[in-house]
Amino acid sequence: MKTLGLIGGTSWISTIDYYRFINQGINDKLGGVNAAQLLLHSFNYADIAKNHAANDWAKTTKMVIDSGIGLRNAGAEAIILCANTLHLIADEAEQGIGLPVINIATATAKVINKYGLTKVGLLGTKFTMERAFFTDRLSAAGIQPITPNPADRDFIHQTLMDELGKGIFLAETKARYLQIINSLIQQGAQGIILGCTEIPLLIMPEDTDVIQFDTTQIHSAAAVEFALG
Repeated sequence: MKTLGLIGGTSWISTIDYYRFINQGINDKLGGVNAAQLLLHSFNYADIAKNHAANDWAKTTKMVIDSGIGLRNAGAEAIILCANTLHLIADEAEQGIGLPVINIATATAKVINKYGLTKVGLLGTKFTMERAFFTDRLSAAGIQPITPNPADRDFIHQTLMDELGKGIFLAETKARYLQIINSLIQQGAQGIILGCTEIPLLIMPEDTDVIQFDTTQIHSAAAVEFALG
């Protein structure tokens, strides 16, 4: 079994799920008392959020590379960035760390292709919805991504920062998310990507009439596949 290096804390709420899903995935495959070989570097998210607010991705990139090198030196054989948004710098991180970075968008596109869908809605931070790092990989796989309107993107981003990332899950916030999802379905979305690791803590599979793609679970499964490959 290969050792995986997790870069988390963005947020710690969802990093817990990564730890659980990867360990459960290994145990499902190997049985007994088997669990994953994991190393974790967990950021103080306030430092990352400060960089985001200043649009200082160079500083975030350096932080991620430095932490990844530390994990590599401790024995990690691949890196898992435990957040969709951090994949904006995944290619630079992979080059700087010198280890494979298992890409969340690539893994998600692969699963969507298995279902034969060609048009999906994408929810996430504004970085995920508006930058090309996620949507380009979907497009390259023959999948057309559609995102909410600007006001809805602002709402999703704000609630991810101020509520979901702090473990706060409000009924009125969930209702608004479901309205946004229904709007994307009306625009032709055949499925919905829950493209921020906190969103699946708010929106459940039974809440929508179309399939949901939980990127946390998909990414964790890809990590398990690498560890046992």
